[in-house]
Amino acid sequence: MSRAVGKAVVVAGLGKSYRVGRRGYRPNSAVEAATERLRHPLRRTVYEEFRALDDVSFEVPWGEAVGIVGRNGAGKSTLLKLLTRITAPTRGRIELAGRIGSLLEVGTGFHPELTGRENIFLSGSLLGMNRAEIRRQFDSIVEFSGVEKFLDTPVKRYSSGMYVRLAFAVAAHLETEILAIDEVLAVGDAEFQAKSLAKMRDVAKDGRTVLYVSHQMQTVTSLCTSAIYLERGRLEYYGGVDGALERYRASFATFATAQSDASRRSGTGELRARVVRLSEESYEPAEDKLIEIDLDANPEMIGQYFVSVHLNDDNGVVVVQCDSRNVGVWLEPGTPQSLTLSICDLWLKPGRYTVDVYVCKTGILDSWEGAAVFEVLPVSPYPELAGEDAMSVGTVLSDFSYQVGPGSTLGAP
Repeated sequence: MSRAVGKAVVVAGLGKSYRVGRRGYRPNSAVEAATERLRHPLRRTVYEEFRALDDVSFEVPWGEAVGIVGRNGAGKSTLLKLLTRITAPTRGRIELAGRIGSLLEVGTGFHPELTGRENIFLSGSLLGMNRAEIRRQFDSIVEFSGVEKFLDTPVKRYSSGMYVRLAFAVAAHLETEILAIDEVLAVGDAEFQAKSLAKMRDVAKDGRTVLYVSHQMQTVTSLCTSAIYLERGRLEYYGGVDGALERYRASFATFATAQSDASRRSGTGELRARVVRLSEESYEPAEDKLIEIDLDANPEMIGQYFVSVHLNDDNGVVVVQCDSRNVGVWLEPGTPQSLTLSICDLWLKPGRYTVDVYVCKTGILDSWEGAAVFEVLPVSPYPELAGEDAMSVGTVLSDFSYQVGPGSTLGAP
């Protein structure tokens, strides 16, 4: 096979549909199931078609690192699962001009009872490698992953960080022509993420093709040479990275307007958030943020529920998750509820932020993305003005201090 001609990936008219139930109630016990049947003996689940991907077509040349971006539910992970043959398409055609290695979830292809050493050979075999090819890359895989001391330990005893380091090392070093990665690098520490990005750049320079799904826009910018933007299962843009990110950011306002209609939001709909209010439209970085949430009632719903609020920056990256379970707050569905969320000691960098509200039980009852928007003013919370470069990196600001003096107060190394 020559890489000088043809394409690494060709996708034509690709679609994936699922049959989903309109009535999302799922009992958690036999008692709940019996109670539901007695209350509603004639209720039947009504199904409808959900198109996770619809008429997607594109071609990827050799040596290209392609970022795949879009909001939650846009079809990014579904696209990678189709490309890696984890699931079959409902319609359309996929042509791959070589073997594809994938890392779609932490530890994909690993057997928990096998050791790290055994899983390297298992994963390589699943990717279509023979033992000679795996042995040739074995030392590089172990060195890159940094799990040499635990190589003969069953991977079920690995931390999530060790798991993902070994899984990525296997996928990146084995000699597949195409590498598909789905957001797993967020599990590793900062040093490993930087090393992984450098490795993926090297993979693309070697003429192999990288497909990378991420919500981390800065990662897409630094790694990818082109990008695909998906919206509601359709390919809306394929071209330069800057163009894809511009379309992604522009989608926030349109999406938020649509989400104000509860009937258009995802979730089972058993119980919905009615109103989300902010104490202010703009805040200074160190100022406390107050969010009020009014929730409907559902006297027929059995069991308590909880609320999880996410703050996202202008790139859609979740800056902080405020889950009511962490502070022992559970809500009764029988009466309407009002919540006030106070976010303190969080110094946000200047810019635009959105608020997502999730109402959950065992599953998601209501998913209200873009429920509110606020601005953080370009005001420095620090006592000195040091210029923009003094606050140019990082996701948030920090309340910190330095003390100048001889010796260490932390003890000798």
